[in-house]
Amino acid sequence: MVGVIVDCAHYKDGSRQNEEPLALDEAARRCDEDEGFVWLGLHDPGPEELRDVAERFDLPPLAVEDAMQAHQRPKLEDYADGGYFLVLHTARYLDDVEVVEFGEVHVFTGAGYVIVVRHGKASELSPARERLEDNAELLKEGPAAAVWAIIDKIVDDYEPVMAGLENDVEEVEVEVFGDAPSDQTRRNYFLRRELAEFYRAVHPLLQPLEELVSKEHPEIDGTLREHFRDVADHVKRVEDAVATQRELLTSILQANLAVISVRQNDIVKQISGWAAIVAVPTFVASVYGMNFEHMPELRWEYGYPASLAVMFGLGAGLHRILRRAGWL
Repeated sequence: MVGVIVDCAHYKDGSRQNEEPLALDEAARRCDEDEGFVWLGLHDPGPEELRDVAERFDLPPLAVEDAMQAHQRPKLEDYADGGYFLVLHTARYLDDVEVVEFGEVHVFTGAGYVIVVRHGKASELSPARERLEDNAELLKEGPAAAVWAIIDKIVDDYEPVMAGLENDVEEVEVEVFGDAPSDQTRRNYFLRRELAEFYRAVHPLLQPLEELVSKEHPEIDGTLREHFRDVADHVKRVEDAVATQRELLTSILQANLAVISVRQNDIVKQISGWAAIVAVPTFVASVYGMNFEHMPELRWEYGYPASLAVMFGLGAGLHRILRRAGWL
C-alpha cells in the first residue's frame, strides 16, 4: 500500500488527531471505536489493495467493483446503512495538444469514514483536505464536509479547463474571420469533440448534487447544504459555458465553410476569366493559321502585326471587362 495511500487521518471535534498518516489497521479501529471520522485517500490502487481496504471498512461489494473499473458515469448510490457511493470525473486541459484529460474519483462514505479512490493525474485532492482542516466549524460536520471539500475542489478545477477551451475557440474564430482566413475545419471538429466529452463529465454531476442538497440526506445540515448549492451553481455555470462554446463552434464551422466556398468561387472566376482572355487570341490565330489562299490582308505587309494588335486589343478589352465585373 506504500505509495497508494496519499493520506489517512482521523478527525474529531473539528481537528485532525494524528500528524502522520494512519496505518489501515489503526484507521479501521478508530473508525469502529472512536468518535469523529476517518478520511482515507488512495491514488490508483490495484484490485488487491482495494479489496483489502474494502474488507477492513466493510465497503459495499458492488461499489467496490465499480471503483476497480474506471469509466463510470458520475452518479450517487445510497445504501441502507446511511452511506453512499459517489462517482466524479476530474479534468485538466493539455493546451499544447488541445485535449481534455479525464480521471475519476470514487468516494465511499459510511458511519465514521470517507474513503476516496482517485484515478488519473487530474485534480490533486490534498488542497481540499488542507482547506477543510483550516475550517474547524465545517470539519465538525463529519464525512459530509469531506465530500463537499472533494467535490468543490474537482469543480474548481473545471474552470481552467473551460478557460483553455474558450481561448482555443477564440483562436479558431480569429483564424476564420481574420485578414488572412485559413481553413479551421479539422481543429473545429476536434475542439467540438473535447467539448462534448467535457459536457458528458460535467452534466451528470448535477443530479447527485441535487440529491445531496435534498432532505433525503439529513446528515447534511443547513450550512453545509448551502455549500453544496454553491458547488451546484458552479457546475451549472460550467455546463452553460460548454453549451455556449459548442454553439459558437457550430456557427464558426458554418462560417468557415462559407468562406472556403467563396474563396473557391473566386478562384473559379479567375481561372474562367483568364481562360476567356486566352481563348480570343487563340481563336484569331487559329483562323489565320488555316493557310487559305483568299484570306483578308494575307499579302499586306502589315497584316501580321495588325492581327497581333487585334488579338492584344481584344484580350486587353476582355481583361478590363472581367476586372470590372470582379472576376479578376
